[in-house]
Amino acid sequence: MSEIRTTEQSQKDVGLHLNKKTLLFIFAVIVGILLLAGVLTQVVPRGEYLRDAQGTIVAADESGNSTYRELDFRLPFWRTFTAPIEVFDSSDALTGVAIILFIVLIGGTFLILDKSGVLTFIMSSVVLRFSKRKYLLLPIVILIMMTLSSVVGILEESITIVPLCVAISLALGWDSLVGLSISLIAIAFGYSAATFNPFNVVLVQSMAGLPIFSGLGYRLLVFIGVYAILTAFVVLYAKRIEKNPQRSVTFATDGALREKYGEPDVSVAEDPLLKKATRVFVGCISGVLVLAAGSFILQRISAIPQSVRDIISYLPMAGMAIFFTVGGLCAGRIAGIRGKNLLTGFLEGAKSIAPIAPLIVFVMAITFLMREGKIIDTVLYYIYNGIAGVGPVASLLLISLVVLAMEFFIGSGTAKAFLIMPLVLPLADMVHITRQCIVLGFSVADGLGNILYPTSGVMLIAIGLVGVSYGKFMRFTWKLFVAEYAFCALMLALAVRIGYA
Repeated sequence: MSEIRTTEQSQKDVGLHLNKKTLLFIFAVIVGILLLAGVLTQVVPRGEYLRDAQGTIVAADESGNSTYRELDFRLPFWRTFTAPIEVFDSSDALTGVAIILFIVLIGGTFLILDKSGVLTFIMSSVVLRFSKRKYLLLPIVILIMMTLSSVVGILEESITIVPLCVAISLALGWDSLVGLSISLIAIAFGYSAATFNPFNVVLVQSMAGLPIFSGLGYRLLVFIGVYAILTAFVVLYAKRIEKNPQRSVTFATDGALREKYGEPDVSVAEDPLLKKATRVFVGCISGVLVLAAGSFILQRISAIPQSVRDIISYLPMAGMAIFFTVGGLCAGRIAGIRGKNLLTGFLEGAKSIAPIAPLIVFVMAITFLMREGKIIDTVLYYIYNGIAGVGPVASLLLISLVVLAMEFFIGSGTAKAFLIMPLVLPLADMVHITRQCIVLGFSVADGLGNILYPTSGVMLIAIGLVGVSYGKFMRFTWKLFVAEYAFCALMLALAVRIGYA
């Protein structure tokens, strides 16, 4: 059976493929943003804050005076065009190369999994089990995905899950947007409802001088609310398009995916070789959870130098790439793809997803350009002064909006924390906002911003893989973003009123 399945799959459009129109549109948007950043470096006053030995902003000196100073400096505009090259000589280079390598490995592995029939086996097994209770599947998957990011901070790793969730969604009679909702969106919102997340809870709490994991009870209430809103939104949408598929904004673009995944052969779920191959693959993937848990624990050990802990934070993504690739190749071999065909198939899959690499480079170049142009600190300086004159509730909401706005330029939650927290923590004390509220406000905005802007590399890759344009993605999600932020804003206001600490 597995040989027959392999032959059938080899004649189809297998593996991950980027929609060319979507890719070109997104690339044009990114280039436009890069040019805008270059213009801003010419017209926005240049300046910087004093920083300590670790590179953290020192907002005020011993006398209470701001350490911000304007600079007699202007970055040559021509560096706007060289930024995509210069970024490889910056501190962001390692991260960028790691993400590109991660994506290429995933592309190669997915083609093997698809061509061997393992993906079809997984999809068919899920469809067979949940075909009569499919609306039970949605809240279960959303809860799992949100928990993964809320607890251990998984985000980039969601790229491996998106195509499978979309395939299952189409097979159950929904669309690619439902698949994105139960994978990418759920994982991003898990950051907003962070409980133990090392990147936007543990780090910010340690910077704020708070006990690690303190205030958990209130964050759990936020998690429940965010989960309930997302689940209700997805279930209602899925029921609506199931009744009338043409109401889906991706109905036309889902055509090729529906042809590929829409009618799974449930008899494949009984194939013994594919069952064995899938068990090996799932077993390898489970190793990522062990690695993530180990990374989480090691980052809490203060005796380990910070530089080493920074490296440890990359272990989940590195582990996902390694375990996913090894598991996929082993599964493909068990399912019948051997020798040269295994290597050739992997290289074909890697080649098919490689065009996403320039997008990642240009997204990195935007942050690099604004940092080199010395305008990020200027933006923070004016925002800091603007917030200082309002009340505690408004201050906290404005701080969360600042974090949300900074996400456009700086995707890393860690980088935003080191930029913003030294400024807002003294302000919080001045306007009588507890530091626990600041942690909550940071987490809420950081999560929502992860997939909001066209400068989000993770979001661009995910929607590109399933042929959804950024415009259609925002047309689908904007009401959800508004509803989630409105709920979180209410929880932030309540946190200030009750003195959440």
